[in-house]
Amino acid sequence: MNFGAKVQRFEILANFGKQKSREFINMTNLKQIIESAWDDRECLKQPVTREAICEVIKQLDLGNLRVASQEEGKWVTHEWIKKAVILYFPIRKMELTEIGPFQFYDKIPLKTNWDKLGVRVVPHAIARYGSYIAEGVVMMPSYINIGAHIETGTMIDTWATVGSCAQIGKHCHLSGGVGIGGVLEPVQAAPVIIEDHCFLGSRSIVVEGVHVGREAVLGANVVLTGSTRIIDVSGSAPVEYKGDVPPRSVVIPGTLPKTFPAGVYQVPCALIIGQRKASTDLKTSLNQALREFDVPV
Repeated sequence: MNFGAKVQRFEILANFGKQKSREFINMTNLKQIIESAWDDRECLKQPVTREAICEVIKQLDLGNLRVASQEEGKWVTHEWIKKAVILYFPIRKMELTEIGPFQFYDKIPLKTNWDKLGVRVVPHAIARYGSYIAEGVVMMPSYINIGAHIETGTMIDTWATVGSCAQIGKHCHLSGGVGIGGVLEPVQAAPVIIEDHCFLGSRSIVVEGVHVGREAVLGANVVLTGSTRIIDVSGSAPVEYKGDVPPRSVVIPGTLPKTFPAGVYQVPCALIIGQRKASTDLKTSLNQALREFDVPV
């Protein structure tokens, strides 16, 4: 880092330090401090840098900041916030937490004050501090990682996991054993996004920044990665997508033939068999949504 850049960095730190007494913290300064620390890890030794990182995590926890948000109809990933999450780990120390007969040894504290947040938490549900979970969410025994953002009315069912920075919309249902992948690095990588009113069937997996559109239904065992071929077979000709499930799509697991040196074998894909009907209630069960398309469940 050249001398001019160092002077600018220290000016930013000084300005942030002056603002700590204010109720409102300038997010532009926060971003500048995080970016400086990302480029020069020596900044992590500065108390004001550590305070800035902790402030970002606090705002994530409160839902005032989020790793990805919609801007002019498009989802935008805020890399500097992901950087803050990554930088939070080296400034934290390992701590032992004891809850009755259980022990945890980690750098990130657990989320607390569930009664004040209005979130129903069934033993043994766990969420890390720095995740936002809105009022009205129900957590069956499940796990939610730092940076995740979950909107109101969503059900996180038994043994479902929501990875770091994943974005889950309002009134979604993540059925038993659903796996929502997390992503921190590379920082430019988009997180998994599940929009409002989606229904994800048991043991379905969504990873590598896949975007599931509003009111979509994923059948049990559907696996969506960044390279999974998602094929709409509901029309006269197939239409293929990658990394994106259109709104209201009903998706089931499928296979495609692929030629290898040893012969032709079936590889996984996902099939869009139709659109969720307007007559279908948003809270419909997965079974009902699939039966409308004469698919056995």
